[in-house]
Amino acid sequence: MRTVVVTIVHGRDEHLRRQREGLGRSTTRPAAHVVVRMDDLRGGPGVPAVVPTRWVDLPSDSRGLPLAAARNRGAAEAAGLGADLLVFLDVDCVPGPELVAQYETAARRAPDAVASGPVTYLPPPGPGGYDLGRLTADPHPARPVPADVPVTVDQRHELFWSLSFAVTPDGWARVGGFDEAYVGYGAEDTDFGQRARRAGLSMAWVRDAHAYHQHHPVSSPPVEHLDDILRNARTFHDRWGWWPMRGWLERFRDLGLVRHGPAGWERVPA
Repeated sequence: MRTVVVTIVHGRDEHLRRQREGLGRSTTRPAAHVVVRMDDLRGGPGVPAVVPTRWVDLPSDSRGLPLAAARNRGAAEAAGLGADLLVFLDVDCVPGPELVAQYETAARRAPDAVASGPVTYLPPPGPGGYDLGRLTADPHPARPVPADVPVTVDQRHELFWSLSFAVTPDGWARVGGFDEAYVGYGAEDTDFGQRARRAGLSMAWVRDAHAYHQHHPVSSPPVEHLDDILRNARTFHDRWGWWPMRGWLERFRDLGLVRHGPAGWERVPA
């Protein structure tokens, strides 16, 4: 199976360097790594190319980073490289040694599914950084991890995460990729899950396709992305009839930043 990994980036050179080191430790190496740089025209991090790499440049959108468009561009490049399987990894994520092999196994067992592996959130690295040979899996509890079988297939599309997933080119085409109406932070992955459901694809939860999310500072709730979240949440509501990111919207409401009125969630006037 010819697997191509797709990563979208904006800065995060150190995270990308570690991700690429992780790819080099894979028991089954991908055929290529497509890196889509969003409004980030620097050269790649100074680390040996462990697999053939295709660098793609994509300008930013005035409203924010074009996350959906970048993933679509990466998928198109991967298809041009003859991919039999697309593996998407956020730049924060270091692949476990078995991630590629386990996604390939899942694709053979459940070709009509979007496959997702468990993600472990790492603590801050020590002075010497992370030891990629000694990472311990402690998967985030919000996503399924099969206990007794390598792959479980179900219809919980609302749990789809874009941090780490795999899909065949046929499955990708049936979904239609990510909806590029979403720009900036939030909801484009929840939308993708609903598009997969509509296209007749199942969800495959892959027990041993571990990824490790590198620590970086975050705000909770992400106030700096408030406008993106409101805009994208409304786009999602218009598509599917329900509001995504309810937890964040309610936190913003508790801070007095937004309200839920007759027209839905909106900013509170200053």
